[in-house]
Amino acid sequence: MEEALRRILCVEDDPDIRLVLQFSLGRVGGYELLMCPDGPSALAQAVAFAPQLVLLDVMMPGMSGPETLAALRGMPALRGVPMVFLTAKALLEEVEDILELGATGVIVKPFDPMRLPRDVKIYWEHGRGCASA
Repeated sequence: MEEALRRILCVEDDPDIRLVLQFSLGRVGGYELLMCPDGPSALAQAVAFAPQLVLLDVMMPGMSGPETLAALRGMPALRGVPMVFLTAKALLEEVEDILELGATGVIVKPFDPMRLPRDVKIYWEHGRGCASA
């Protein structure tokens, strides 16, 4: 029986976007969420939460999304977890740079809260396929 996506770690410094993520992924999508306002709090809680997918803001104060991704990838328990960036930067070159860091995908802000649960599921399925290859 195939595992279903249930737990998502969201790392986003903007409280308004965190509320939208809680509504979209929690209420609409039915996912269990761990909301973290920054990279250090995500690193402190990630292994215990055991996320199946991580959503990361690119630009955060202190520890950026790419720095957080690198630190999460350094944790053996999280190495194969798909990680998707949320960004307002939609230029093709910037998206390509993000993907080269090891991200599974990029979701551009503003995103459609009603489509987000479907989009993260697609990235999760794609990321799991890449991790198992």
